[in-house]
Amino acid sequence: MIDRFGIGALLLTLYIGFSGCSGKGDSKNIDDKTGGKPPVAVEVTKVAVTDLTEGIDVVGSLSPKFSADVKSEYAGIVTDVYVTEWVRVKKGTPLARVDTRELDIALQREMSSVEMAKANLLQAEVAGNRAQREYDRLLKLKEFGLVTQQNLDDGLTEKEAAAARIAAAKAQLKNAQEGLQQTETRLSKTTIRSPIDGVVSLRGANVGEFVGEMGSPKSMFRIIDPRILDLTVAVPSIEMSRIQVGQPLTFSTDAIPEKTFTGKVMFINPVVNDSDRSVKVTAEVTNVSEQLKGGLYVKGRIITGRRTGILRVPRVALLSWDGAGKKGDLFVLNGEIVTRRTVQTGSVMGDFVEITSGLTPGEQVVIRGGFNLKDGERVNVTSPSGG
Repeated sequence: MIDRFGIGALLLTLYIGFSGCSGKGDSKNIDDKTGGKPPVAVEVTKVAVTDLTEGIDVVGSLSPKFSADVKSEYAGIVTDVYVTEWVRVKKGTPLARVDTRELDIALQREMSSVEMAKANLLQAEVAGNRAQREYDRLLKLKEFGLVTQQNLDDGLTEKEAAAARIAAAKAQLKNAQEGLQQTETRLSKTTIRSPIDGVVSLRGANVGEFVGEMGSPKSMFRIIDPRILDLTVAVPSIEMSRIQVGQPLTFSTDAIPEKTFTGKVMFINPVVNDSDRSVKVTAEVTNVSEQLKGGLYVKGRIITGRRTGILRVPRVALLSWDGAGKKGDLFVLNGEIVTRRTVQTGSVMGDFVEITSGLTPGEQVVIRGGFNLKDGERVNVTSPSGG
């Protein structure tokens, strides 16, 4: 018979044997699933469907569409300045005046010449009427044989001479009137007026200065119209085919943060810049509020088209990305396993990238933790999937 001590030893031996067999089986199951490596913690998101506004990113500067550098056509000393900088003016508003004393004297002389020419014309017309009446009287007397043909011919000659004197007097009057008009025109130029509606952005003239010198580059005033601005940008020639007149251009500037403005493409330069192979594009910007100022640097986007129903993923989901070749790799979640997949990419939308093929809506892709993964590994999703 087996004593109690022998039975206890036998039972202990059997228990240890069974425990060892059970531990080896569990270890084998884990190794089959994970290769002995615990699940990798990752974050995922769903492939989203969205609309895309396509465009070309540009930078440029604003300038007034309408402006004028005002100079004097008449050379002389400035006697009066009526405006200063930042003053708003209308077309025709007097800005300054040049000394007119010499022209005032010339104007009086020309006016006297006109009056004298009028008197000469009146005198010639009176003589012409008298010669006409005398000739008519001689014609009647000739019918009755009371005057000779010589008398009649002399009357005709006097009549024609009177007509010639009238024509000469009219020409003299016309010449005098033209001289007066020329002097009046020169006199009108001594008052410098604004050629457009706008704001005085520069005052370059003071009382006592000599202005109107031939070939002088100096401007007396600069007038700008701030209500309409031109935004000039440079577009790479490779994008030239996508640009059309009338396309909107949205832009912003650091001078007015958190606000977006809109313009419209009005001009596309037909010549490509030799230095950087770019095309100059000008957009017109309505600036009724006058918040924008000429000279501001802006960043914008020319809107070239819109597409709906495209797929997009965050840029961080791409493990590798060939922008020129339009392809990249990412991890797609399938249950608890991830699969590395190559996809075709399209346009870039800020922090997102368009996927043209390789994914379907609703699939989940890894956006964080992917660089620690290998194809086919098990993962542990630590955040809820989103769009």
